[in-house]
Amino acid sequence: MGATTMTRVAASGGGLPLALTMGEPAGIGPEITIKAWSAREAASLPCFFVTGDPALYQQLGVPVHVIGRPAEATAAFPRALPVLPVPLAERAKPGRLIPANARAVLAAIDLACDLAMNGMADGLVTNPIHKGTLYEAGLQLPGHTEYLAARTGTTHVAMMLSCPDLRVVPATVHMALKDVAAALSVASVTEQGRVLARALRDSFGIARPRIAVAALNPHAGEDGHLGREEIDIIAPAIAAIRASEPFAEIWGPSPADTLFHADARARYDAVLCMYHDQALIPLKTIDFEHGVNTTLGLPIIRTSPDHGTALDIAGRGIAHPGSLVAALQAAGEMARRRAAA
Repeated sequence: MGATTMTRVAASGGGLPLALTMGEPAGIGPEITIKAWSAREAASLPCFFVTGDPALYQQLGVPVHVIGRPAEATAAFPRALPVLPVPLAERAKPGRLIPANARAVLAAIDLACDLAMNGMADGLVTNPIHKGTLYEAGLQLPGHTEYLAARTGTTHVAMMLSCPDLRVVPATVHMALKDVAAALSVASVTEQGRVLARALRDSFGIARPRIAVAALNPHAGEDGHLGREEIDIIAPAIAAIRASEPFAEIWGPSPADTLFHADARARYDAVLCMYHDQALIPLKTIDFEHGVNTTLGLPIIRTSPDHGTALDIAGRGIAHPGSLVAALQAAGEMARRRAAA
């Protein structure tokens, strides 16, 4: 991404703390949260507080300061992990899902989101959730991105995954590969490209963002011999994005197998991909432990670690906090840019 590589900051730009959700209490969220707080000085992390159960962190041996409102986090943060209480129904056990706790997980997300919407937090960082458990508790949307879009009344959002050397947005996300081609349309690809272009300009400070668009088929379809999606869908979408977002440089469709080597990455700021693994495989190959998930298009800042709950290693003390640290840094940097703007 050349000169636009993301930087790190020591404080969130609006002068308010970030809200970090509890996530699935049986997963690695609690562990990486305390590891991130413990690295707050070394990583120059912005101030943050947790919406969650204080006991979840006290049992892991870190100092915890229970707060009554977000503003109290700033004074507490240097010496203790600030926690705005959202009590669990039952004591959490690493690696063991407890359905009764699902409502508290959702309540922690709702509280953090509302605080950001009401201007009491600079942004929202979400720890991983276990969707299956939340579906049983009444969640009716595919995941965090869709849930936060609905809660904030946002129609058009995009999921961007990033590390210091790459930004990618998948035009389709959690669906079977066999269903991807049918799910793509000129309108849907155009929408994702427009959200990406505006976010790169408005949230990431890139005045003239450069966006590469990946083809769906091998060799970009070989002029229709290996599929017509490039001709019938992707190329018209690129033209539509150019027409509606003239400040952006956008090109493609380009064969995905030539888009992600080091020289190629220097020529763009982000890639609009056609499906989940086309975006995620190169990102996780380049930087597996520091990927960040950012929801573009929301009225609030929202980032997340680019991994799941990792129930299999929960409680073993080996979870790597790098992705959460990067998500907190990214949210702080976005807050700084918004404040400056």
